[in-house]
Amino acid sequence: MHYISTEHLTPERVQQIINEGEHLALSEEAKAAILRCREYLDRKMEDIDHPVYGVTTGFGSLYNVTIPAEDLSQLQYNLVVSHACGTGDRVNQEIVKLMLLLKIQSLSYGHSGAQLETVERLIDMFNNDILPVVYQQGSLGASGDLAPLAHLSLPLIGLGEVEYKGKVRPSAEVWKEFGWKPIHLKSKEGLALLNGTQFMGAHALWSIIKALELSAWADAIGAMSLEAYDGRIDPFYPQTHRIRPHRGQIETADRVMKLLKGSEMIQRHKEHIQDPYSFRCIPQVHGAVKDTARYVNTVIETEINSATDNPNIFPEEDMVISAGNFHGEPIALPMDMLAVAISELANISERRTYLLIHGYRGLPMYLVAKPGLNSGFMIPQYTAASIVSQNKGLCWPASCDSIPSSGGQEDHVSMGANSATKLVRIIDNTRRVLGIELLNAAQAIEFRRPARSSETIEYLLKEFRKVVPFVEEDTYMHPLIEKAAAFIDRNPIV
Repeated sequence: MHYISTEHLTPERVQQIINEGEHLALSEEAKAAILRCREYLDRKMEDIDHPVYGVTTGFGSLYNVTIPAEDLSQLQYNLVVSHACGTGDRVNQEIVKLMLLLKIQSLSYGHSGAQLETVERLIDMFNNDILPVVYQQGSLGASGDLAPLAHLSLPLIGLGEVEYKGKVRPSAEVWKEFGWKPIHLKSKEGLALLNGTQFMGAHALWSIIKALELSAWADAIGAMSLEAYDGRIDPFYPQTHRIRPHRGQIETADRVMKLLKGSEMIQRHKEHIQDPYSFRCIPQVHGAVKDTARYVNTVIETEINSATDNPNIFPEEDMVISAGNFHGEPIALPMDMLAVAISELANISERRTYLLIHGYRGLPMYLVAKPGLNSGFMIPQYTAASIVSQNKGLCWPASCDSIPSSGGQEDHVSMGANSATKLVRIIDNTRRVLGIELLNAAQAIEFRRPARSSETIEYLLKEFRKVVPFVEEDTYMHPLIEKAAAFIDRNPIV
């Protein structure tokens, strides 16, 4: 059980909550904070003598329109339904579940004005795997992730669709099965639900978890390819890295040394005195990715433990402050950085695949016994090259852009939602490129027999062979590529 607001969230802890199917519950501290904030706001509404943005006024450029007290609940309902303008592909349900978690966490601090029953219903949805249908397109990444968070919130008021037990259904049907009634939103609640960075944050959180796994796999697959290519261990010796002591570079070199400890292949005499950069510079390239991911990880950790709606309510100070915690810039820039970094893992991986298939250092052309009759592993490299090229286009930083909205009131936006969705695509692309390298490296290393690699590499090969066989002659390659990519996804080795 994870007690919301009592426990500080980290990406690693979130991964544990999801993987182990833990349920959420509000701590007593969180309940008290939520109730205190809501009661303060209700009292404040009785004697407030000036407009308060989003509480007694319209939204965006309609901030100067005061709403009568009797219409304030309708105002919040209208906000949710009118802002549910998402379109495009559906968001991955793993990420939607993270959106729920992060929205619950943000509301639990007692600076948003949400009702206790609203937060508890979000928890019910999380615990029962009732996941709203959310769309990828529609958020500018400022003023909150308005459109996607509106879709996340529609089921609270009995609207929209949810995925439950593998089927997409109207939320009203599922609510009836559980005996739940739609929530009657109070003042400020619509803004509390829609103003926030949980769409961006959930994508960033999912991506950093996957990026750390891919970074670890890139080291292991790179080490396997080094063995298959009859490469040298010298570039990984610690002496070189002591005199250029970037943390990620040192860690990568040390990890490859440990992965290859005890290998017959790496220890045998080498005729060549130097390897191409894609092997020789693994510590420098993979290490830079690690350092970037480490920085992004710290930013995301701060974000997922924050209140990001507007206005913010501070009962103890008797203040309701309209500010900009919904702006996605703090995570948009790091997400664009991570996209570039992860794409580099794919970029250098494809180059190692290219070297393995071209008949160098005693390996057969295209890694089959009868090249010519067989095309062998010729075309998987084409596929990897295509994906790598696509990644390069996706790496253009979305956070460089800003298009004013809401009559110019929202005149600078982060476009972080676009950073988020293309980052996820780059993560998926990179997993496939690494899967193709793994497919090639496992094939190539068999041509070095009877020599053996290290215990660790041989174990990985044995496990991989349980799902992908050695290719004797041309066969249908698509399933093998998909199985290789799935093997990486299902077997994290961080």
